[in-house]
Amino acid sequence: MFDFRLKVFYTAAKQQSFSRAAEELFISQPAVSKHIRALESYFKVKLFVRHGSKISLTPDGQVLFQYTKEIFSLYRKLQFSMDKRAKRNSGHLRLGSSTTLTQYILPRFLNQFHGEYPEITLEVINGNSQRIETALLNKEIELGIIEGRTQKRDFKYTPFLKDELVLVTRSDHPIAQKGAISVEELKGVSMVLREFGSGTLQVLRHYLKKMGLSLKDLNVELVLGNTEGIKAYLKNTRCFAVLSLNSVLEELQRKEFTVVELPGPSLNRFFYFINPQGDNDPLAKMFMQFVMKTLPRF
Repeated sequence: MFDFRLKVFYTAAKQQSFSRAAEELFISQPAVSKHIRALESYFKVKLFVRHGSKISLTPDGQVLFQYTKEIFSLYRKLQFSMDKRAKRNSGHLRLGSSTTLTQYILPRFLNQFHGEYPEITLEVINGNSQRIETALLNKEIELGIIEGRTQKRDFKYTPFLKDELVLVTRSDHPIAQKGAISVEELKGVSMVLREFGSGTLQVLRHYLKKMGLSLKDLNVELVLGNTEGIKAYLKNTRCFAVLSLNSVLEELQRKEFTVVELPGPSLNRFFYFINPQGDNDPLAKMFMQFVMKTLPRF
């Protein structure tokens, strides 16, 4: 019972709502409130502050939240170890994947992994690379998969797949007919960029720096938070965007978009597995090894 109350507390803190916690746990909202009151009575502290329909953690609640994450992490590792001794592969793995990977790369690996290990459930949250790093630090996930690396000392980065970024625009654009663009032309054309914190934008910044430019030198018409939105915008404008080649293969085959060659070095990057330094989550390690093994057939 105490463990379930901790689960109720953790879910309410994560969702910042008693009603959403009730929905996730398939219990009533009064039951959520009852379990929270029981924990507050046991510890003799107040755990939440109400703000209308939302809630936030008190300082005491923050302390309990940190310990609860550690407890559930240990439970996961215990369950995996005991299942392994019983020659079973089961458990629950929480992955965080950046946008391009979630939309165009990861589903193929997830499908194959589920086929080989049907008793392991996978939960995937999506966000830009910065969001995934934050989720790892907050123990919301066990393994991140991101575009590029930020060199943060808190994390271990393991490269597993090379990706190419390309400059694309509608095929009827005059510059698309030439197939290449100069530095001066690049500064003049309208651009659509990914949002701050995305791995794609990080690679573009590095490229521009090598060319003696910065984002301020570009004519930025719009910033969008996902690749599908950018592609939809490109189809209805005469803008350019730097996107993963994997994300525009269908548009290139249909001749809706054309790749325009950039001056200078290619925009190549790696996709990385990312996990906290010193962490050795067994399910995360198992998933990483599976993907590495699967890559030759990818």
